[in-house]
Amino acid sequence: MQGFNKYYPPDYDPDKHQSLNAYRGKHALGDRARKLDKGILITRFELPFNIWCGTCNNHIGMGVRYNAEKKKVGAYYSTPIYSFRCKCHLCDGWFEIQTDPKNTRYVVVSGARQKDEEWDPEENGGFAIHDTDGKAGPADPLAALEKTTEAQDHVAKVQIPRIEALQGVSDHYNNDPYALSSMVRRRFRAEKKIEAQKRADDDMIKGKYGLPEGLKLVEDDAEAKHQARDEWARARMDYEAERNSKRPRLSIPSFQPRPTLDPVSSLKARILDNTRRSSTLASKSKPPDRKVLLK
Repeated sequence: MQGFNKYYPPDYDPDKHQSLNAYRGKHALGDRARKLDKGILITRFELPFNIWCGTCNNHIGMGVRYNAEKKKVGAYYSTPIYSFRCKCHLCDGWFEIQTDPKNTRYVVVSGARQKDEEWDPEENGGFAIHDTDGKAGPADPLAALEKTTEAQDHVAKVQIPRIEALQGVSDHYNNDPYALSSMVRRRFRAEKKIEAQKRADDDMIKGKYGLPEGLKLVEDDAEAKHQARDEWARARMDYEAERNSKRPRLSIPSFQPRPTLDPVSSLKARILDNTRRSSTLASKSKPPDRKVLLK
């Protein structure tokens, strides 16, 4: 197993030397930082395209790596522009390549020439990819105004709500957790006191009126009072209707005068009635026929 311990000499003072590199008078990057006082750092650079060396006129393929001298030569807004100075491996010539942040590419500055292998979309009926000049503006001012209005609507309807939502998420995750926890516990304590007071009031009402313990009482608000008043009125009406249905009804007899008959008619009726009764009794007391008995 490889050891990672370092040797500290007896005269090493951590307050004075800060590190072993400072004690030995070396840089952490070693020989790569030999020109660091001039702002140059030796770094490994790979050719991004094919080139021809300007000194020996030999072709150098894309992907060949060199120990290049890297330094900052400028800036495009806040993006630095770096220069890479390399020595040709086929001769003693030097060539320099710089970054182009404006067009997101590399350009050959000196000592070589780039092989033109780019495909121009404009020559084949397409559109320019790196059109940063912005010379061709909208010819129609109404079209420009319409684009401006659409951009403003997009900002108001899409971008601003999105930024507010992201800000809310950021505030949610970046706030002080102790403050959030204190706020939640304070709210829980207040709700717990309200629930305890409500439970005590319900127990007092149940004990006063002899209600069962498992009975759940509703909230004492205006809606509950109105509903209870309507329920009491309906029960009162049902009770009155049932009581009236069970109460005995007094029937008042109606006296109807009998029809008056004359004496002759009354006599005829009594004679007919007596004759009917006599015939009925005779038929019941008639003896059986002798012929029927002999048979």
